[in-house]
Amino acid sequence: MNEITVLAMSGSLRRASHSTALLRAAQRNAPPGLSIDLYTGLADLPPYNQDHDGDHAPEPVVDLRAAIAAADGLLIASPEYNHSVPGVLKNALDWASRPNPGSCLEDKPIAVMGASPGNFGTARGQSALRQVLGATRSHVLVYPELLVFGSNRRFDEAGNLTDATTLALLDDLAVPGRDQQPPAPGEFLLRHRNRASHALF
Repeated sequence: MNEITVLAMSGSLRRASHSTALLRAAQRNAPPGLSIDLYTGLADLPPYNQDHDGDHAPEPVVDLRAAIAAADGLLIASPEYNHSVPGVLKNALDWASRPNPGSCLEDKPIAVMGASPGNFGTARGQSALRQVLGATRSHVLVYPELLVFGSNRRFDEAGNLTDATTLALLDDLAVPGRDQQPPAPGEFLLRHRNRASHALF
């Protein structure tokens, strides 16, 4: 069976980000047949400028688009800033959404999640992110949702996810069941074109 590849993108630049730590937990707990690679180039992306796009796009942008295009799916974890997502994440999605039509985000299966020390668990940020991804014609997983509230109580000082409930929810998001084999890439993509109610990865 061909391995399913997922590109994981954090919306935070902070070294001790709980959203980044959530992605690392998903990476560590990925089942056989599923590879999760963490994107680390967010800080290298310049602000979007159409004058600098096209055939001579900046190298970090070319690398981002290639990484998204090569992956079978995208997993985004983001904090919530001012009822929305951080500007650096929105900027990355703006770059990735071009050219339009035909961007690397078009028809791409995407799951979103987030962690916050507050009580809403990035609910408003995820809502804003889903609106953006609707405009890019991506296939965004509707359910299950993963909104980690009180995140300062769910990670240890080293950034390891220690909360059993969150780990179980992360597993539900990652694969329908630990005893099931991940779907083949063709089936994986077809499920989400048809909006089937399966876990994304």
